[in-house]
Amino acid sequence: MAHRIGRRKNVKKGFQFTLMVVGASGLGRTTFINTLCDADVVPKREFDEPEMAHIEEGIKIKPYTVELDEDGVKISLTVVDTPGFGDMIDNEYCFQEILGYLEQQYDDILSEESRIKRNPRFRDNRVHALLYFIAPTGHSLREIDIELMKRLSPRINVIPVVGKSDTMTPSELVDFKKRVMEDIENYQIPIYNFPYDIEEDDEETVEENSELRSLLPFALIGCEEEVVVNGRKFRGRQYPWGVVEVDNSQHCDFAKLRFALLSSHLQDLKEITHDYLYENYRTEKLSRSADDDSDSESDQDDQHVRMKDEQLHKEDEKLREIEVKVQHELNDKQQELWAKEQQLQSLEAQA
Repeated sequence: MAHRIGRRKNVKKGFQFTLMVVGASGLGRTTFINTLCDADVVPKREFDEPEMAHIEEGIKIKPYTVELDEDGVKISLTVVDTPGFGDMIDNEYCFQEILGYLEQQYDDILSEESRIKRNPRFRDNRVHALLYFIAPTGHSLREIDIELMKRLSPRINVIPVVGKSDTMTPSELVDFKKRVMEDIENYQIPIYNFPYDIEEDDEETVEENSELRSLLPFALIGCEEEVVVNGRKFRGRQYPWGVVEVDNSQHCDFAKLRFALLSSHLQDLKEITHDYLYENYRTEKLSRSADDDSDSESDQDDQHVRMKDEQLHKEDEKLREIEVKVQHELNDKQQELWAKEQQLQSLEAQA
């Protein structure tokens, strides 16, 4: 597969990868980011005072960059957090802010490509994947979930995940995943579904992508603390009924998602972003510019015609004025001639 070849070529120089995380407050975004990076990347949120609870602060776009080493491969990972999403009564502003941020990165690339002399220090900040956190309600997708994913999917690889999946029983989680995927298909939401071609891809790739596709939406559990059970230390949570291990694929999908994002599918996500999503945006942008230029030329033509019409109108008025003036002068001359004829006739009669 293409992402495997590209990955081998870039192993020595490392990778630059940007991931956006979107979801309502309380779904474990911050914990997930810190768990993914195995570091305190995003500070814990400080809860507002009760008397300030009615104030809507709105969404914030906050990128954090960390340097990771994955099996000897260096990755400069930027995680773009979106605190405040879904917290307002009207979330239209949230949609516009996120979409605006994604398109701004495309505009920066487009501007750089248009330069005669490129900036050697220019940093490509395009976002390659978006993890959308779905609340573990056990029902189906909410209107805000559908709207957000549909709006953003033309600009970014959307990967749905279930936040705090340990609040559901295994059977509840299986049913919920099924309902979410049925909604995604029903509403025709184009998510990143780990594409593969049975005829072109090798058996290993087909099997790997098929398994990852079957896990959608990924069930996530985040935990920054380590617990010790029977002398074994691991990242997880201890409950009265048992222990949940973050990195255990039997308990959640965190480990498999992390490997897909930072290893097996990193290059594929980057290539789709550049070759398909960005190219589509670039074509749309340039087409709009061409249409605007055409409209501008048409407006200029119309203005030119109007100016010519006005000029002709003025010239016609001047000609009419001259014509009237000449006519008056002609009438005056005729009156003078008539008067002189009368005077001559009178003199002849007297003689």
